[in-house]
Amino acid sequence: MVFFQSKQSRSKSAPPLVKSSSHPSPLAATLEANMQTVRQRLSDPLDLKFHDLQLSANSGCLAYLDTLVDTDIIHEQILLPLAKGLDLPIRQQLTSTDVQIRHDIDNVIQDLLSGCAVLFLRDQDEAYSVNVPSHQLRSIEEPSNEKVIRGTHDGLIESLSVNLHLIRKRLETSQLVIRSFEVGDEVQSKLALLYMQDIANPEMIAKATHRLSSIHADLFKSSGYVEQLIEDSWLSPFPQILSTERADRIAYNLIEGRAAVITDGSPTALVFPVNLFTFFQSPDDYNSRWHIGSFYRMLRILSFFIASMLPAIYIAIIAFHFEVLPFKLVVAFKQSVELVPFPPLIEAMLMELTIELIREAGIRMPTSIGPVIGIVGGIIIGQAAVEANLVSNVMVIVVAVTATASFTITSNEMVTSLRLLRFPFMFAAASFGFLGISICLSVVLMHLCALESFGTPYLAPLSTGKWSDMRDAIFRFPLWLLQRRPRDPLPIKTKRSTSMRGWLSDEPDDY
Repeated sequence: MVFFQSKQSRSKSAPPLVKSSSHPSPLAATLEANMQTVRQRLSDPLDLKFHDLQLSANSGCLAYLDTLVDTDIIHEQILLPLAKGLDLPIRQQLTSTDVQIRHDIDNVIQDLLSGCAVLFLRDQDEAYSVNVPSHQLRSIEEPSNEKVIRGTHDGLIESLSVNLHLIRKRLETSQLVIRSFEVGDEVQSKLALLYMQDIANPEMIAKATHRLSSIHADLFKSSGYVEQLIEDSWLSPFPQILSTERADRIAYNLIEGRAAVITDGSPTALVFPVNLFTFFQSPDDYNSRWHIGSFYRMLRILSFFIASMLPAIYIAIIAFHFEVLPFKLVVAFKQSVELVPFPPLIEAMLMELTIELIREAGIRMPTSIGPVIGIVGGIIIGQAAVEANLVSNVMVIVVAVTATASFTITSNEMVTSLRLLRFPFMFAAASFGFLGISICLSVVLMHLCALESFGTPYLAPLSTGKWSDMRDAIFRFPLWLLQRRPRDPLPIKTKRSTSMRGWLSDEPDDY
């Protein structure tokens, strides 16, 4: 397995962020030599700019990559203060609060690549690095794959600082810990590990820190890279880490005692540890009254079984177990399948692969025509296949219901797992009928019982016997009854402080 190794976060005295030799490369004492070294190390790119400066007591040169910096900030915080010609040290003339003194060329190169402008002075072996990055960011909007009816409608974007701001805004507490990592050998990326110091289990945090600091790879620009390298079982088809773009969902899970990892350049955060039922929870469950939240959560869990086993059940009935159907339904099924030349497995495989093709094409198509192509293509292909006697009309209904059920699940990773899990069930049903489905289901259940997410059993609370946690697993009890946090992440503070209906005891007698 490939691992990456994390360096400590960048600070005023942090080591260079570029891959360098074990011996430092100090700056030269001449301005021309430093300029030439910068050109050579960066291969003299088109966007490398040098701005000659004449200061009151010396001369210098300002270097920057104009594709990474904000030239307006350079003008306001560097050029204008230096142009005043004040007889002060350079550090005091610069109005920026993020200025670092560099003596090593490796630090200088990395600063340039990070969106800094570096000021070199003649006959000095030190440089002044000013952080002036250009922020070309998209607007904050609701994630397209995690929409809610009630609640906030903002989501993460590709900026780490903006994402941390969205979470800080929801968790205004000194107990929120944000630990930074820098990973990648050739190109380094920033990660942030978030957790509540007074709630999260220290052993879980230590395990997460160890896995993050043990990673070793060339480039990381997506949270999906990190997820694949820190999950417990890479052979399992089931996701062991929750991916989300919603800041409110992250904040809620942090309060529950879980941790989150956010990657700079990716709008997706990773939340762990989780169990199977976490993937069926939605912010709407808590923004709605408990009756509604419980109903729709149970509907998603039912959709889990429909999406994974409905085609297999249809194959088993058609091929082996007609006797389980009422007589009138048997007649209808017989009339539907008698002209189809293929066995049920081939019929189901043909329709499932067609649905997968339509789904994938709808994602890749332009936004304006993608949904239209998916709907029209599905209707036309399904109708043509039935009229050509390639598939039965009952099979079209089964596949349509299966696809619809998969869309009710809130986690795209779990949906993808179900799409893959469907095929082994279909082969088992075609081979042994209901017995094959039972065997396949038993294997899946044994795998789920053995699966863990950062030490948390995947089937908790069913497998752990902590029945009080069922109040927020399959069902969603009233908030005033959720007096304790889930015990599976082993939080330090198990009692919630906002779930009791304290106003009941404070009502006046004549209320």
